[in-house]
Amino acid sequence: MPTYTPPLRDMAFVLHETLAIESSGVPGFEDMTPDFTAAILEEAGKIARDVLAPLNQVGDVEGCVLENGVVRTPTGFKAAFDMVRAGGWTGLDCDPEYGGQGMPYTLGAAVGEMHCAANMAFSMYAGLTHGAYSAIHAHGSEAQKRTYLPKMVSCDWTGTMNLTEPHCGTDLGLLRTKAVPQDDGSYAITGQKIFISAGEHDMAENIIHLVLAKIPGGPDGVKGISLFIVPKFLVHEDGSLGARNPLACGKLEEKMGIHGNATCVMNYDGATGYLIGDAHKGLRAMFTMMNEARIGVGLQGLSQAVIAYQNARDYALDRIQGRAVTGAAAPDKAADPLIVHPDVRRMLMDQKAFIEGGRMFSLWGASLIDAAHHGDAQADGLISLMTPVMKGFLTDKGYEMATQAQQVYGGHGYIEEWGMSQYVRDARIAMIYEGANGVQALDLVGRKLMADGGKPAMAFFEMIKTFIKENEGHEALAKDFLGPLKTASKDLQTAMMFFMQNGMKNPNAALAGSTDFLHLFGHVCLGYCWALMGKTAHAALAAAPSDPDFYENKIRTGRYYMSRLLPETGLRLARIQSGAEPVMDLPAEAF
Repeated sequence: MPTYTPPLRDMAFVLHETLAIESSGVPGFEDMTPDFTAAILEEAGKIARDVLAPLNQVGDVEGCVLENGVVRTPTGFKAAFDMVRAGGWTGLDCDPEYGGQGMPYTLGAAVGEMHCAANMAFSMYAGLTHGAYSAIHAHGSEAQKRTYLPKMVSCDWTGTMNLTEPHCGTDLGLLRTKAVPQDDGSYAITGQKIFISAGEHDMAENIIHLVLAKIPGGPDGVKGISLFIVPKFLVHEDGSLGARNPLACGKLEEKMGIHGNATCVMNYDGATGYLIGDAHKGLRAMFTMMNEARIGVGLQGLSQAVIAYQNARDYALDRIQGRAVTGAAAPDKAADPLIVHPDVRRMLMDQKAFIEGGRMFSLWGASLIDAAHHGDAQADGLISLMTPVMKGFLTDKGYEMATQAQQVYGGHGYIEEWGMSQYVRDARIAMIYEGANGVQALDLVGRKLMADGGKPAMAFFEMIKTFIKENEGHEALAKDFLGPLKTASKDLQTAMMFFMQNGMKNPNAALAGSTDFLHLFGHVCLGYCWALMGKTAHAALAAAPSDPDFYENKIRTGRYYMSRLLPETGLRLARIQSGAEPVMDLPAEAF
């Protein structure tokens, strides 16, 4: 059976040595001392390793079952959910006014990586609830907050997001679900939603659905969409549960992966719903949840790469097969371990370099969210710019790395009992839901680059330029990290100029290169993160630490990323500069 080891040492390195969160000046971070975060992350890691990871294959094999309108989750899920809930983990970074612990989002992201790596399908139940909590917290009335948030923070009640319909996914302007006003101020919600994760299950007293619908007579398209709270059980004024709302799970989808999470077709038959915010302004409220979910899905991609890599690494160290070309590495054995073979090392180094860079990227992004929550406009602009990059790049690469980990096993990687297939299958959905990655690329190129007059993008380039200039006197850093980063950053700026020069007169020229641009941007982000970590590791070594191997290996891994993976920016730039013609030239009927 696969195992999971919480990456506590690496998280401490990122949080306290590289990001130095406790001295960053962001309110709330001053209490995040190394001892404090270590205690929390150690306990979260134990739950991930000892409780959630053993249930991962159980959830994959058993899946969820729909019986008489009720979804039964896999064996052990409810007991584990009760344990997580009782420990207060579901409200770690939630508002204390509603029962949360008020800790930074960044700490919640670190916990989230571990829990998701151990059991992605399980973690989605609380993750979706957190997103629904955030939407209500940001856009709900005071009465709605008092009614729903305390129970959602504790996960006594869980939450969902209902966007997609059978005939409309990305194009939400086509949705048909109706919300008819009632005399008491509520709305009657009628329609069908599909692909609703955690739409029905047996682990909570109530499920609070956030549903997009149109009020008759409103504007056409997306301008006529409103958002509604539609509880599974109606809630009395005193907070007790009332009658069952006329909504039901009509079907469970049979999926490629995340079998332990109930993906439901939800039918609303005049169900009572309550408007969140203003009528016809629902997308703004729902995007609060969707943007949080997109960052969370980026973490899912990273997390599946993490656990797949850990097991592939252990397999490569243990499995003997063939001899090293330079001579027997283990002459006392019939063959050498897989780790001696350069191509196996290449696959493992790809994974290790992506994972450690991706973890830094994720936690840096989470720290920007915390800063933005406290009024830092530049941080808000940066995280808005990078949200599609975090979602798209981390999930594309996370899936690729999980597949490489599976490849390390050879034939055994294709056999279910080894567990690698599950990581590949679970990681695949992250590239699709919460906005398919092609849509993330279009959002980046079409909206985010020029948002606020392009100020966030310019701030990003200036940040990298300043870092390079300030550290160019550091000989080792300049050679191994700053030079490659400077080249990659120039590739990104050249690509952006190509879009500016050609996008207006030929929009297809920009959109045909959008996915390449997203990956180019992602590599520059990880290159910057590796340069930051390289600087930190060099400084630590100069101070004669007690664990020099950790820092030396960090530098080695960073050099690998900068020399072997970051140069992909040149390839991406060449594709972008080829324009739209190679993509659009073939007539549709010739496909």
